[in-house]
Amino acid sequence: MEWTQALKQEVADFLLGAELEKREVEKITSRYPDLPIEVAYDIQQLLIARKEQSGERVIGLKLGLTSRAKQQMMGVHEAIYGYLTDDMLALEWEPTPYDRYIHPKAEPEIAFMIGEDLKGTNVTAADVMRVTSHVAPAIEIIDSRYENFRFTLPDVVADNCSSTKFVVGNTWVAVDAMDLALTGVVMSKNGVVATTGSGAAVLGHPAEAVAWAVNKLGERGLGLKKGQIILSGALTEAIPFVAGDNVHVQISGMGSVTFVCR
Repeated sequence: MEWTQALKQEVADFLLGAELEKREVEKITSRYPDLPIEVAYDIQQLLIARKEQSGERVIGLKLGLTSRAKQQMMGVHEAIYGYLTDDMLALEWEPTPYDRYIHPKAEPEIAFMIGEDLKGTNVTAADVMRVTSHVAPAIEIIDSRYENFRFTLPDVVADNCSSTKFVVGNTWVAVDAMDLALTGVVMSKNGVVATTGSGAAVLGHPAEAVAWAVNKLGERGLGLKKGQIILSGALTEAIPFVAGDNVHVQISGMGSVTFVCR
């Protein structure tokens, strides 16, 4: 089939409507089983353009499927990326109402603060570390618009990789102060340890994941900009939460970040 600009826009508006109305929808590939991954990224960009038209501002990027185990489970060989906007940024001291979500889950991440523009198709982890000014602990709230959190790779890319909210700790650490691959993480819910992991869970090193994203963006003539925040990928599996839950992430050498849902 031919993926016209009008059809791509129709799908983007469909997904944005589901997000705004907080309702589950059938995955796109149920209707369009041959949705190519590059078309899915086109749809994602159109969805973000709609958000920008409504007043939101892109402030960074998020990565997904950065775990080799998750890639094998999904039958894919690379990660995925989506965009972060200022409307997605939550604050530790402001509990978020549960009714703004569909079926949310929390993931612990390392956030990168980009200190210089970075663009290209041969970018390395060393390049990423060079332009990164600071890192901080973060919690990403993912909330797929698809029924029962079930989707294919093109589906989730078109849906901006299930992006919804994220919280960044208020202490940023110089990137040369630690080995990010060896950094340990503990995520707790309501005071009980839920998951543990390390930076190595993200493609061996979180900067490797960010480098992959820069190269992928480079194929579309895009790149990272100074001042952007990059969520480098989940350090452990995601955990679900409900109203009244408190999610706390502690990352060695970086401090902690907490998310409260009411």
